[in-house]
Amino acid sequence: MIKFFYIIILFFFLLISCKSTIESGNYSKNNIFKKQLTTLELQTWYQKDYEEDSIPGISLDKWYRLNKKTPKSKSIIVAVIDTQIDINHEDLQGQLWTNNKEIPNNGVDDDHNGYVDDVNGWSFTGTKSGGYVVWNRYEYVRIIQKWGPLFKDKTEAQIDPKDLYKYNEYQRALKKFEEKEPYYKRWFKSLNYKAALYPIAKDTLKYFFPKEDYTYKQLDSLYKKYKINDKEFWQRRNDNDKDLGALIGSMMANLDMDQYTLEDVVDKQTQLDSIVNKNLNIDYNERLLIGDNPNVLEKGYGNNNVSNNKAGHRPIQDHCTKMAGVIGANRENNIGIKGIVQNVKIMPLNISPSGDEHDKDITMAIRYAVDNGAKVINMSFSKQFSLHPEWVKEAIKYAEEHNVLLIRSAGNEGDDIDKVTYYTTDTNFDDHKEFCSNFMVVGAVTRKLDSTFVCDFSNYGKQNVDLFAPGDDIYSTAAGNTYKFDSGTSMSVPMVSGTAALIWLYYPNLTAAQVKQIIMDSGTSYDLQVIVPGTENKKVPFSELSKSGKVLNVYNAMQLADKVSKKKR
Repeated sequence: MIKFFYIIILFFFLLISCKSTIESGNYSKNNIFKKQLTTLELQTWYQKDYEEDSIPGISLDKWYRLNKKTPKSKSIIVAVIDTQIDINHEDLQGQLWTNNKEIPNNGVDDDHNGYVDDVNGWSFTGTKSGGYVVWNRYEYVRIIQKWGPLFKDKTEAQIDPKDLYKYNEYQRALKKFEEKEPYYKRWFKSLNYKAALYPIAKDTLKYFFPKEDYTYKQLDSLYKKYKINDKEFWQRRNDNDKDLGALIGSMMANLDMDQYTLEDVVDKQTQLDSIVNKNLNIDYNERLLIGDNPNVLEKGYGNNNVSNNKAGHRPIQDHCTKMAGVIGANRENNIGIKGIVQNVKIMPLNISPSGDEHDKDITMAIRYAVDNGAKVINMSFSKQFSLHPEWVKEAIKYAEEHNVLLIRSAGNEGDDIDKVTYYTTDTNFDDHKEFCSNFMVVGAVTRKLDSTFVCDFSNYGKQNVDLFAPGDDIYSTAAGNTYKFDSGTSMSVPMVSGTAALIWLYYPNLTAAQVKQIIMDSGTSYDLQVIVPGTENKKVPFSELSKSGKVLNVYNAMQLADKVSKKKR
């Protein structure tokens, strides 16, 4: 009887212990179970709370439900340095920044900020004709083009010590180029062959499948039958006198690559043509379209067309629209989705064509955002090379001086960025020490509380990734007045940006460094062994993959911000 009594007491204390753990936002792996989501839950899962909804989101809905305070600021400006944006999207109306000091379309720089008619932001990739650059070279290609005349065919012993950093970067860029160029050229050649073979294969397979409703499995079965039986007989089935095996194999490859129609093949062919002849072309110069020198810092280049809906331009880029939706899609119009913060003004700054961003554009966009009142800068981009890291470093320091927080995606290559540098960065290129307190890097997690909790594509780093946020199957606004799911560390960043804006909306006396620390300290800890991205099955504690070891939690962040703000007062 006494033994039974002690068991009851022990069980009681265990219950109390579990409840305390949940309330503090530290969830034990013993609480994990799988949950089938409805369509609505799938679209909003990242806003949910684990304790209330059994979904490991950022506890946004919980904060809105329980919050009784009113904001102290009217609105917060969040700059989104990204692609073009759909300024006409139904769910972004009233949420976009307007430069009230500028008279629209009068051809005059009314506010004397160096940019003419910048009513809604600026396109640093805007062309002289009013459009925008679609394709940029990769940064390693630009490095080869710029530094090749200095270092080509030279050994390290021949290099002046002051140029060793550039020389080593040139060698690294050359290695990357020699790896990527032949790979894409082979792929492009293969697609050209498929495009030529496709109509012949399609016509031939009609003999066996008149309704053209074949599957990969059926084609595989036909291919094996062809291999086993009389080839001469099977070839007589083909009026074009082509090898039936090759035709079946070609169509199987299309199905395997999720390409079924000739249009799909041609679209991929067009994309690869641009990669080979623009992204990887040392002699291609995208800046001729803009009319500026990317190696000289200056204001005013580009144009004011921040939207991809200009007549005659195909809306192929909707990345910025997705970022804007997560941050500030209208919460009060009862349509579409609800952004993280209502009282926000999104400032779109275009710098991201397909390819790598120019350091000049990054630098000038950061400075534009700071000079025009942004408190938060959302940067969902990264690259492995940088021609002018010193420019960007000075821009980040400039933002720090003006109490502006910058938030960047960790990247989607499954790399440990403590070992592989990704730009833009808050660390020095020589000693790798942090040089500022206003810069955050965000990785991505899924909604699955198991070993696959960290997205398999997400970069990570105990020193250089600050925390994680949901980044898998995130539903947001998209170009053409639509809504789409997307995945990537890009989708994680606007959640942190929106949270920073929400904190400043209610607690404007906090510094950028304090907001950063609040977000990191208030995150949710998960007691999980997770697969390290980029590995087959190597597992480590989730806490080892970022500096904070946590996942963004809006409710906790707002509670902590309140305490820090009161102490400061």
